[in-house]
Amino acid sequence: MIDHRYESASIVNDVLVAVFFTTGSVLFFSESTQTVGTWLFLLGSLDLLARPVIRLGRRVHLQRLRARTGDDLSYDY
Repeated sequence: MIDHRYESASIVNDVLVAVFFTTGSVLFFSESTQTVGTWLFLLGSLDLLARPVIRLGRRVHLQRLRARTGDDLSYDY
């Protein structure tokens, strides 16, 4: 159950990165929308940072559960 939550968060994050960069790229073609495109590039770049943060949060969460239950919950997606 826990893995599904973190995996879903990672998938949503990947989709957001794609949306930010694709929309930013399209907006960058026109001079009047370049500023908005630049901001979307920045959001996409910051969102790239979210993936390792999600993975780290998952790893810490599973280590805490393993310490309590003794189960091996370390498999990765």
